[in-house]
Amino acid sequence: QLQLVESGGGLVQPGESLRLSCVASGVTLDDYAMGWFRQAPGKEREGVSCISFTGGSTDYADSVKGRFTISRDNAKNSVYLQMNSLKSEDTGIYYCAAINHFYCEGRDADEYDYWGQGTQVTVSS
Repeated sequence: QLQLVESGGGLVQPGESLRLSCVASGVTLDDYAMGWFRQAPGKEREGVSCISFTGGSTDYADSVKGRFTISRDNAKNSVYLQMNSLKSEDTGIYYCAAINHFYCEGRDADEYDYWGQGTQVTVSS
């Protein structure tokens, strides 16, 4: 059974950066595309970014393009989300998810097979 654990969230001021990590256990991530999602209070969950099984292909929500970077290290069974120039609207719980496909573009959240518990990101002055 694949288990995902996120870390790296916290409280930062607008314009600052955070790096989220997601570590998997139980199964290697080599055959899984990975995604980051977030949910703000009172809002629906939205996709933030995703990365293919090798890391060769990535996708981003328009709201984070140019500010966030997704990456993965399959040797460490880990996925990362570097978040720069954070804005108040980036506040929410960030979830890591795995989908048993090589590629993730166009995949809805409901198609993902495994989810982490989430890590809180709060951007506030």
